[in-house]
Amino acid sequence: MSTSVTDQNEFVPKVEQDRPELRKAIQEIVDSGFVGVQLRVHDERGEWVGSAGLRELGGTDAPPTNGRVRAGSNTKTFTAALVLRLVAEGRIGLDSPVDDHLPEFGLDRRITTRMLLQHTSGVFNFTGEYYDDGTVVPGIAWQGKEWVDNRFTTHRPEELVRLALSKPARFEPGTDWSYSNTNYVIARLLVEKATGRPFAEEMRRLVLEPLGLSDTVVPDASPEIAEPHAHAYYRYEDAGQQRTVDVTRQNPSWISTGGDMISTTQDLHTFISALLGGRLLPAPLLAEMCRPHPKSGYGLGVFVQDTGCGGTVITHNGGISGHAALMYSTPDGGRTLTAALNYVDDAAMSLAEAFQKATRRLVQEVFCCGQAGSGGDAAQPTS
Repeated sequence: MSTSVTDQNEFVPKVEQDRPELRKAIQEIVDSGFVGVQLRVHDERGEWVGSAGLRELGGTDAPPTNGRVRAGSNTKTFTAALVLRLVAEGRIGLDSPVDDHLPEFGLDRRITTRMLLQHTSGVFNFTGEYYDDGTVVPGIAWQGKEWVDNRFTTHRPEELVRLALSKPARFEPGTDWSYSNTNYVIARLLVEKATGRPFAEEMRRLVLEPLGLSDTVVPDASPEIAEPHAHAYYRYEDAGQQRTVDVTRQNPSWISTGGDMISTTQDLHTFISALLGGRLLPAPLLAEMCRPHPKSGYGLGVFVQDTGCGGTVITHNGGISGHAALMYSTPDGGRTLTAALNYVDDAAMSLAEAFQKATRRLVQEVFCCGQAGSGGDAAQPTS
């Protein structure tokens, strides 16, 4: 496998930005099994941008340094920011029953907007529930040959929510924490009902356009991803044989606002820096967003993590069928790490351990000056 490394320094000061430690870190990620990596770091030394590995299997080109990527569960941070903007406008109540806006679903009246954003509603995860005793209750197909064969099928958000509500709740609302993609699909429907406008239109109005995020989109049911981008792959078994297919084009409506957005490392940097810098939300709502749940460290659409070297980062990562995106920032938005990865995904999640190791390594380099530390539990549930 070619492991060429490229970097762009046109945005940095005249001071030399070689950053061999960052170059080495992304090369190690490729060596651990990923097809390619794009990394962007903003800190007191300026901006460093680089990529390593391959844009696509069988090729020789490195990934574009600001290629578009399916951002997975980073979508949740964007969605939470949008919902909180509507809370600030008085359209939605943070601690009001969601059922007030969406009575057609018969939601438990105790479920509030805050519970959706913090994953404390107890609503079944439509991508499947995994219990501590090893029990698995499946949901919508998102792995294996069944998903590959149906990856261009359109699913409406109402369908995903009704599937989830047909299953038993995981716990009573507000009594525990469990990551559930359903929460954020309900949040999408809440936005649409409260505003009378499509979710994508509200996202553009309140988040994307104010920040100039021209490369970030809500695709809804479109399978397209604009160039430039690295390619995503999925490996599965068919009639006893291993097959690897390019799944860069897929209809992401199966995950909806649990993880469907497309972005770039530049837009992710601009977004998280502006969000934490106070440019999107009033200070009291930003404080609510970054107040972690005691069990999980999850606020409202973000994880709050100890770096392991005396600091804190605000983060969300996401992975979806061969694409992944990382987004980390100091609490003031002043230092950020954003990255995009392309890889060969599979039902066994064979790169899960490598993904955790890679994210810890990057956090240590950027937020701990390379010193050993836990780096926090950098891997979030795949969207």
